[in-house]
Amino acid sequence: MPKPEVLMQMWNPYREFLIQQHCFYINQARIRLMSQFNNIDADADKAAEAWLDRRSEFFDPDRDDEGSIYEDAQDVVIEFYRQLDEMQKQTRLSVVAGMYQAWEKNLKKWMTDEIRRWQIGPRTIAAIWGADFPKIMALLASLGWSTHLPKNLSLLNQCRCVVNVFKHGDGRSLEALKQNFPKYLIDPINSKLGLPATEIEWLNHSHLQVTEAQVEEFSQAIIEFWASVPENIYSQEEIEPPSWFMKAVEQDRKANDA
Repeated sequence: MPKPEVLMQMWNPYREFLIQQHCFYINQARIRLMSQFNNIDADADKAAEAWLDRRSEFFDPDRDDEGSIYEDAQDVVIEFYRQLDEMQKQTRLSVVAGMYQAWEKNLKKWMTDEIRRWQIGPRTIAAIWGADFPKIMALLASLGWSTHLPKNLSLLNQCRCVVNVFKHGDGRSLEALKQNFPKYLIDPINSKLGLPATEIEWLNHSHLQVTEAQVEEFSQAIIEFWASVPENIYSQEEIEPPSWFMKAVEQDRKANDA
């Protein structure tokens, strides 16, 4: 019986490189970016102290009300904290977007590098690069990887939806997030005051946020994905790739025959 043809291969040193590359990114992001927000309460207090020092140079006891000045300093604390808190949220989202986009590009590069050995043309390669997450996962499953696909694909899909809203704001991506993963949309005012959650229909892209724990979940999902890639994906008798993929393959065939 002839040995099945290998359709795609994941060279183990390359797998280890992809995982190491991702781990370096997320570890350095924690150290160099996210850790800068570990003490924003103290940072806000320092900002108020600096404001008071500057204000004291112009203090006139006959004209100025000391109590009013300290009230203004408290406003400085609140506003400085608010802006740092918002920057922290945006930084986390930026880190998530960076690691997801790197994963997606590395996945498509690996796939197209392997598929080029099938002697297919540029239209098929372009179709893979232009395919979204569901299409790519459907293609991998159709090639015989369905039994190896990691169980945490849902987390990668959630990550994709979060990144799309972060990039594009309101629109179809936001509506999809509301419908499928509303936990990433939070009204900070209501949550801090202990009030009932705002109706989902009133939330928009400005309410998008992820926690440190969720960043870690996304990171682990990427690591587990690369770890789950089979060393060899073999051809099978009955393979039914998605129609979008076969359409591009047929276009390449016609171009070659012309």
